[in-house]
Amino acid sequence: MRALSGPKRPDLAADPIIVHPDVRKMLLTARAYAEGARALVYFVAVELDKAHNHPDEAVRKASDDLVALLTPIVKAFITDNAYIATTHCQQVFGGHGYIHEWGMEQFVRDSRINMIYEGTNTVQSLDLLGRKVLGDGGAKLTAFGKIVGRFVKANADNEALQEFTKPLADLGQKVQAFTMEIGMKGMQNPDEVGAAAVDYLRVVGHLVFSYLFAQSAKIALEKQNDADPFYKAKLAVARFYFAKLLPEVETAMITAKAGLKPLSELDEALF
Repeated sequence: MRALSGPKRPDLAADPIIVHPDVRKMLLTARAYAEGARALVYFVAVELDKAHNHPDEAVRKASDDLVALLTPIVKAFITDNAYIATTHCQQVFGGHGYIHEWGMEQFVRDSRINMIYEGTNTVQSLDLLGRKVLGDGGAKLTAFGKIVGRFVKANADNEALQEFTKPLADLGQKVQAFTMEIGMKGMQNPDEVGAAAVDYLRVVGHLVFSYLFAQSAKIALEKQNDADPFYKAKLAVARFYFAKLLPEVETAMITAKAGLKPLSELDEALF
């Protein structure tokens, strides 16, 4: 078919599907989640090296705590996103996404198992909220929040970076209040932690990704030039992430705050 705004390749029988906004959205979603995941695993790998080898014991302890906090994010947030990405890429193929010769149906199956065999992603979410956050009174999460805060403060005068640092700072503040609210509910009834955990991990995962994408955008803004499209692409992907993927946190916080009641009203005999 043709682009909605008119033919883009009149020399062809039909326009390439890249002219369609939703195809671009699916491909950019896959790219953003891949780039965010790569940044996160490198970030955690550096902290893991510091935890094992840094000469300063205080640095080793801080890095070890940070790795502990981020491990369930690595295991669950990345694999959740990988499944979203591969199903989007399958959708780009249309019906041919199910045809074996293209390979996409195998990628979808492969990405689906990742959400199970590292310990189901619900277990990872319970680990994050119950053990890594509430288990130490939020100390590990607060330490990461300080890392984010220092980055925001250091770039407060960078006008070009405000489109990234402002939503990052806003989310950091929201996560603090959000965590306190869920923690108070959990003290009254531990099942409230189970009701909120999966949504909670999505929120914190996006906080981590937004911090890493803001760093990426800072470097891209400093180094982009006409001769090297790499940094232009990095900046475009960061902008896509902040505009189209990060807003998921608003819904996730609402559904997490809805709590246990909507899940417990239906008698188990009726399932």
